[in-house]
Amino acid sequence: METIVKVEVNGKTIEVYQSEGDCRDWDNHCQMIFAGGHRHLGDKHDVVFGNNYTSAEHFIEKGEMMVRGQLKDVVVCVPIYLYSHSGMTISTSPFSCQWDSGCCGFAVVTKADIRKMQGIKRVTQKHIDDAARYLEGEVETLDQEMRGDVYGFTIEGDDELQEDSCGGFYGSDLSTNGMSDYLDQEQIDALTKAW
Repeated sequence: METIVKVEVNGKTIEVYQSEGDCRDWDNHCQMIFAGGHRHLGDKHDVVFGNNYTSAEHFIEKGEMMVRGQLKDVVVCVPIYLYSHSGMTISTSPFSCQWDSGCCGFAVVTKADIRKMQGIKRVTQKHIDDAARYLEGEVETLDQEMRGDVYGFTIEGDDELQEDSCGGFYGSDLSTNGMSDYLDQEQIDALTKAW
């Protein structure tokens, strides 16, 4: 647990630390299906990709065919690209570095995923479009976890006893990551200034 910032406000010590996330344990619209040595990054799956690819483009084309062939009612299938150099980051868009990046899997939404998450019986194009947007957010959230962009805080009083704590805040912007719902404005201002 690495401390990011520590401030004193009105006799209380507020400490923000790097936290671990678990976004793939949440209720998600999409399944993250990673191949080969990157399987551990996504969800558990039984998709078999094989290893007879002539190029990255061939993997994307054949990989999507494999996913669609092995999962029922796939309505969205988007490649996930990985950049790995002194850390890892993922995106649904390719990275410019041809040496340290490439497609490592797919983000997939099935009709069953949409029915479950949106509480509907009949899947329309609007539901599919909504799920595709949610998929982008889920990839971004997993990327934040992979980059260590997840935080928590503790508050200690004068007596050094912990009064409050909470973790799992994605992103370092205190005004948008949800941490401001737990802290008063003076505490937020002090943390923002020190961060």
